[in-house]
Amino acid sequence: METLEKLRLLATAARYDASCASSGSMRANDGRGLGNAATAPMGICHSWSADGRCVSLLKVLFSNYCLYDCAYCINRRSNDLPRVSFRVEELVDLTVAFYRRNYIEGLFLSSGIFADPDTTMEALLRVVRRLREEENFHGYFHLKVIPGASHELIHAAGFYADRLSVNVEFATERSLATLAPQKKKETIFAPLAFLGTEIRAHREEAKRARRAPLFVPAGQSTQLVVGATPETDLAILRLAETLYRRVGLRRVYYSAYIPVGDERRVPVPTGPPLRREHRLYQADWLIRLYGFRAEELLADEAPFLDPAMDPKTAWALRHPEYFPVEVNRADYYTLLRVPGIGLTAARRILAARREGRIHLEDLSKLGVVMRRAAYFVTDGKVGPRLPYNPMVLRQRLMAAEKDQPIGARQLPLFDL
Repeated sequence: METLEKLRLLATAARYDASCASSGSMRANDGRGLGNAATAPMGICHSWSADGRCVSLLKVLFSNYCLYDCAYCINRRSNDLPRVSFRVEELVDLTVAFYRRNYIEGLFLSSGIFADPDTTMEALLRVVRRLREEENFHGYFHLKVIPGASHELIHAAGFYADRLSVNVEFATERSLATLAPQKKKETIFAPLAFLGTEIRAHREEAKRARRAPLFVPAGQSTQLVVGATPETDLAILRLAETLYRRVGLRRVYYSAYIPVGDERRVPVPTGPPLRREHRLYQADWLIRLYGFRAEELLADEAPFLDPAMDPKTAWALRHPEYFPVEVNRADYYTLLRVPGIGLTAARRILAARREGRIHLEDLSKLGVVMRRAAYFVTDGKVGPRLPYNPMVLRQRLMAAEKDQPIGARQLPLFDL
């Protein structure tokens, strides 16, 4: 089979993996090799499109042969589709050729488990090792860890890849056993824990020795499938919070379930739960950067996020005792709990307070989204603009979002 036909099939097979962001690495090029992961500090694009548009990350499988029969995966053993594999030298040459044509700046490489986990992992490792050592390629590499692969192979991969990831997929062992019967909880969580320990150890070594080799400089990530199983948002966020705190995970990616082929183990949804996926990303942002805990955003008696309202605003409406917040006195993390005040706006408020007193009319200039924040802040002189009735405020806030111009209706993430 021609290489480009293999590429078409294996790039298509890789598109369902959401955990392929490529920011966070500073692997620089000294001028003697190819590529430079440090040239895109804001992150680079995630795939190469089939219509020839230039994007920066070649996202592809080494092989779509798979011994496993995971219900949510297009490459599952029982799915009837053409099966192909790259040769190591074929994928290396393709990556270098695409870089020279300015199609890509790096590679996202995964694979179906076409043999035992060690054999599969070793094939991926041979690709990135050859690119680094023989082709002197300094671009960005995101490498998938094959569940069940030996710690020795995973550790070796850490010196070549900028980011490693192993997909947890589901928040409960019961769902994993039902939809991915060949995968075991311990084979997924063991490499996550191992990598967390190794990444911390190598970062401590780097503080002591400036010439210490890079080891997974962009950290590790994972993916959770949303909507294929009955787990609640609370269960999903509890797991994500645990992974952030215990293994130092850089990111959890949430993937709305899309049916792939005729699979009766998963009920056919009316459509991908994209809004639910978005709300989970918002809640994840609050946990990672805003100081929230999963149990603050949700409870056992109300375990799903509000689809009509961002999770910070929903939390604020349930906790009127925290508001209004006095913007001239509140600390950084208290400001971050105000709907409409994001990370940048909170830092600007703290900086502006050093120059003088802040008034409510100043907040929009500092980046505060006043259509949400106005009901939750005071400058010490002016109180809330409405009597604090959560039902009234909910109606007002939802009306304010609907009244935005068509071009401004994208669901907010960064101005939570």
